[in-house]
Amino acid sequence: MDELIAKATQGVDMSSPDASLHIFMNLMNMLPMAALFWWSVVFVAVGALLGWWRGRTMAGIVWALTLGPIGWIIVLLIPKSAKPPPLPR
Repeated sequence: MDELIAKATQGVDMSSPDASLHIFMNLMNMLPMAALFWWSVVFVAVGALLGWWRGRTMAGIVWALTLGPIGWIIVLLIPKSAKPPPLPR
């Protein structure tokens, strides 16, 4: 934990009014943004597939985009649409 705090506060003047912003930016720079992006794409794709299967594609996309895998559970709990989705050609 001390190592993480040292990395987060590296180069930050603690008496500065915007010290918390600099610490936040240092923490954000430590995140693997590419991996987070691709995981989000996978979550939305699976959510769209589950939504299509349940007849609610847009709901699947929105819930997966908002809550990730938890959104999949919500999509599966929503009752099926009365009209079945069209078959792919």
